[in-house]
Amino acid sequence: MEWEVVIGLETHVQLTTASKIFSGASTAFGASPNTQACAVDLALPGVLPVMNRGAVERAIAFGLAIGAQVAPLSVFARKNYFYPDLPKGYQISQYELPVVVGGALSFFYQQDGKQQEMTVNLTRAHLEEDAGKSLHEDYHGMSGIDLNRAGTPLLEIVTEPEMRSAAQAVGYARALHALVTWLGICDGNMQEGSFRCDANVSVRPKGQKEFGTRCEIKNLNSFRFMEDAINYEVRRQIELIEDGGKVVQATRLYDPDKRETREMRTKEDAQDYRYFPDPDLPPLVITPDMMARVQAGMPELPSAIRARLCQDYGLPAYDASVLTQSRAMANYFGAVVEAAGPAHAKAAANWLMGEVSSSLNRAGIDIDAMPVRPAQLAQMLLRIADGTINQKIAKELFAALWEANREEANLADHIIAERGWKQISDSGALEAIVDSVLAANPKSIEQYKAGKEQAINALIGQAMKASKGQANPAQLTEMFKSRIAGM
Repeated sequence: MEWEVVIGLETHVQLTTASKIFSGASTAFGASPNTQACAVDLALPGVLPVMNRGAVERAIAFGLAIGAQVAPLSVFARKNYFYPDLPKGYQISQYELPVVVGGALSFFYQQDGKQQEMTVNLTRAHLEEDAGKSLHEDYHGMSGIDLNRAGTPLLEIVTEPEMRSAAQAVGYARALHALVTWLGICDGNMQEGSFRCDANVSVRPKGQKEFGTRCEIKNLNSFRFMEDAINYEVRRQIELIEDGGKVVQATRLYDPDKRETREMRTKEDAQDYRYFPDPDLPPLVITPDMMARVQAGMPELPSAIRARLCQDYGLPAYDASVLTQSRAMANYFGAVVEAAGPAHAKAAANWLMGEVSSSLNRAGIDIDAMPVRPAQLAQMLLRIADGTINQKIAKELFAALWEANREEANLADHIIAERGWKQISDSGALEAIVDSVLAANPKSIEQYKAGKEQAINALIGQAMKASKGQANPAQLTEMFKSRIAGM
């Protein structure tokens, strides 16, 4: 039987306010347990919540960015459940009337070795408070409760169940992460819990319209873990059904060491939480003036910049999407193109998506901390374009620029001169190298004459080695072909 996977994501985005959503306590990460929990967070008798305007403004910015409807009136509700790290016995959230309704997010994802584009529709985004945290380590066999996180402002973003593979889910999550950090409404730190995803996964026979029974995988704080967890859960459900069993609706956790999900509790439905409007909070009213102020303070959106990069520089849509994954990357690209000229935009994009990104990943840093300045990379691109250096030397030059880490506009030219890296394009010098290589490789000559085009690559490789990588590869190719044709 062929199966279809159905995935919907719920993402908890911690908002970048300095204080909590209903109190003045700090949201700073890393404080000693229970040192950032005030009377409101502890639910002491007589306290009342007060809405944080900054959290509302960040929710509005997100709604505007995804083309959603920002509700002029929304309502906070009490979501009742009992857990040790929930002091009130309920969580203040939104249910029937959320602050953001609808919207969509487009992104690229890779599947079966191909880049594909997709748009996922969003159901809603609502404001809510976070719970505290249960600590189960180093407490002599007991659990501890840290309420520092209690009351931290969250925007929960819910998709329609439109994704059909783990690759699509990861692509969406990456795009959402990029957007909320771009807007500045979330710092995106997944290790600290600022961006956490819950994946609702079910399977159904291909062609069936009704959804299968879903299981929710909680608190995925890594894109790699998300992909592994979803793929495992899909396999588990299919094998269970094919063996004659039934999927039970449940909340599951992912164990990254065993690379498997395990049941935490059977899944509650909305009625189990006994939602009702919170009597301590009035309806949240968002005026047109407030919307206008938020919109005026928003940065240019990635979608607008992508369209401009495609239109102004003729970049493919995929290139533009990679270059706008962060504001820092987009700004760096813009600075390189400004220094090198628009004609070198595609070369700049290729380097940023290739060698630059690889180097950043190896170093574990973001592009705003990269030691190669935009003007230096631009100068390197110009030297490739004018034939001063070839691509092989360019990689060595980039590594040298990275190592040097100096504020010097002409650093690339200085390194080329110091190390004698100028490309050999003199015909006389290249002829001598070509003659020597041809004389030493008669077998490659015969193979090329017999129709093996790749045989010429071996000759070029020998010539590049003889010239210490400084020969002009294009000239070498033409010279080898010309000489062999005359033999």
